[in-house]
Amino acid sequence: MYAVDFTQASIVFGIKGKTLTADEEALFRDANPAGYILFSRNLETPSQVKKLTERLRELTENNEVLIMIDQEGGRVQRLRPPHWREYPPMSVFGERAEENIDEAVACVYLNYRLISLDLRALGINVNCAPVLDLPVKGSHRIIGDRAFSNNPQTAAKLGHAACDGLLAGGVLPVIKHIPGHGRATADSHVELPRIDTPLHKLREKDFIPFKALCDMPAAMTAHIVYTEIDAGAPCSASSTVIKETIRTEIGFKGLLFSDDVCMRALQGPVNARVASVLGAGCDIALHCDGNYRDMVAIAKSCPQITRAAIKRLNTAKRLIRDSDKFDAQAAKDRISAFLGNY
Repeated sequence: MYAVDFTQASIVFGIKGKTLTADEEALFRDANPAGYILFSRNLETPSQVKKLTERLRELTENNEVLIMIDQEGGRVQRLRPPHWREYPPMSVFGERAEENIDEAVACVYLNYRLISLDLRALGINVNCAPVLDLPVKGSHRIIGDRAFSNNPQTAAKLGHAACDGLLAGGVLPVIKHIPGHGRATADSHVELPRIDTPLHKLREKDFIPFKALCDMPAAMTAHIVYTEIDAGAPCSASSTVIKETIRTEIGFKGLLFSDDVCMRALQGPVNARVASVLGAGCDIALHCDGNYRDMVAIAKSCPQITRAAIKRLNTAKRLIRDSDKFDAQAAKDRISAFLGNY
């Protein structure tokens, strides 16, 4: 049982390099963030990454601190050869699912079980995956082949298999980008997308995979304006979208992360962005670029985690466990046989 810890701040920080600076160590010790997120700039060799995650735990009052990464496969995987396996984009599984959905489900499970093996060996316990977004014709490629399929039922089945594979290996999945990024015609890293699709169409398609996986332990919001729900604010900073759509209509009860507040879809000073997403109902904000001065500003004003959020956080943490015995080579062989030369 994890003890309730109200001293943690409602923030996940990125770091600048492959080792921590003295200033970063002092800040993290004082701020006691809910977690950290790693990017390619932080990763060099298995031994280096392991030392880094061990040090992050030493600096944090809660040694089960969240250490996160985006390891989806395809274009978005921070761990890459020569030290780590190259994983296919998720659209490949979706394409094969049209011929054999049962084997696609089995192989997605094994694929993410392999990913969990990589992550646990490095001390990483949270994967910001899978993507449940449904791309449509004419939408921006920022989602593209990261998605399993544009069929909501297929995306739901394969997404559930991905979550099961991660959980079986002791890694928390974070489904994204709730309530759906697939229709966006702009990249939220660069600008704020607006989706004008009627609400009934979003309900008929985009929300379906998220509703099917509403019992998952964690999700990440989209920095998108859904004009039919709240024309005045992006989802991450909209209490209407979070409370009425994500929490009530979709029924998601787990831990809710904002997407990265450094993205240009959001406006204003970073500490104000953090305040806006937390005020709207996100449990924890992500600040990913490792800018030390910005992290200091955030730490000065970031609230401690709420009672409701800490309950969801501790529920999620209980799923982090030692991974089960697993035949990795058999899994690789089965996936290769199914996908062929994708």
